[in-house]
Amino acid sequence: MTSSLHSPPITTTTVTAEDGGAAGFSDLHPYIIEAHILTRLDGPTLASTSCSSVTLHHLSSENHLWSRVCHSTWPSTATPRISHVISTFPDAGHRTFYSQSFSLPSSENKQTHDLESVNLTSLRSTIYIILSNFFAVCLFNRNRKQWIIQQTNSISNRSSSPPELILAVDIHYKNKAIFSNVQETETTSNWFQSSPFRIDMIDPKEVISTPIKHPSDDDTCTDLIEHMTLSWILIDPIGRRSINLSSFKSVSVQRHWLTGEVQVRFTSILTVDQKRGHVQCEIVVTCGGSEVGEMQVREVSLGVEDMDGTHLNGRESLVILQKVLEGKRGNGANRGEIGRKRYKEFLEMRKERKEKKLRREGTLDSLCVAFGISIIVAFWCFLFCLCR
Repeated sequence: MTSSLHSPPITTTTVTAEDGGAAGFSDLHPYIIEAHILTRLDGPTLASTSCSSVTLHHLSSENHLWSRVCHSTWPSTATPRISHVISTFPDAGHRTFYSQSFSLPSSENKQTHDLESVNLTSLRSTIYIILSNFFAVCLFNRNRKQWIIQQTNSISNRSSSPPELILAVDIHYKNKAIFSNVQETETTSNWFQSSPFRIDMIDPKEVISTPIKHPSDDDTCTDLIEHMTLSWILIDPIGRRSINLSSFKSVSVQRHWLTGEVQVRFTSILTVDQKRGHVQCEIVVTCGGSEVGEMQVREVSLGVEDMDGTHLNGRESLVILQKVLEGKRGNGANRGEIGRKRYKEFLEMRKERKEKKLRREGTLDSLCVAFGISIIVAFWCFLFCLCR
């Protein structure tokens, strides 16, 4: 006896929003997505969302979204001067600025020569500057049929570096802004180019009050390492480029045993060339105690020093910073951990360099002593031979 079981036919019913069912994400109006969803995202999440679909890419490219992200991430960018400079950046301004300022300077000393890496705007501007300088310096003499130099300065000595730099600095503690400042500095004066490169964001007599308790033990210093972040954005308003020179999180916190001042260091390790190696852009935040027991920010400064600990002057530093602005970038998602790793490697390279220098100097001293002894022995041998 056989029996057969027949399953009932499966029917599929699609319930749409028009029929009173739940609406999918694709059924939402673009205004709802843009005004109520995308405005709640931070920069990295907004960038990832723009890669999801063509519609989201179009909606995520709106400049006001990236303007909000820039202002919330770096309050200093909300100033009229910075806002005007950002508006001149290509591709909707704020999105390009965020991409450049959030990225991490590459520590690799490699140069790309493919056609995609060539900045045609920068190349055209460079050619224009060279031709303008040539015709400004030289004059063609029809009688002699040759070019005559009118000025003593050659074209090769003229620097194409930016005539001014804009610095936007923001310090956060536990995701709350405790310091924001914008400063402009010229780069063409002899004083800037010949003096040690140092930029101070706070006047010597000025102090900034903070809600941070003054450290009384090592636990508070550890708290600063974990919860204090700093952003130091260097902007070239002429070249419309920017770079963040900070490690985001501190690489070291030191408390002076006598004065009680706390120095929080943020760094960015940059590659110069094979001969000079690496340099360190060191940002130092000096904090002191107040009468109520809270810390006051007394100094926020930037300096550049090489592997020997020598502070570079403005001319040398400007050349390095210009290469960084034009160089390759890395992902800035884990810039805190990457910054501490690079700083540790830099200290190890500096230690090895110092040890090699000491060994080389010790060998040279030994050779000099041996040479001096040999001269003295030869002199006395010569006198002994004369006496006989």
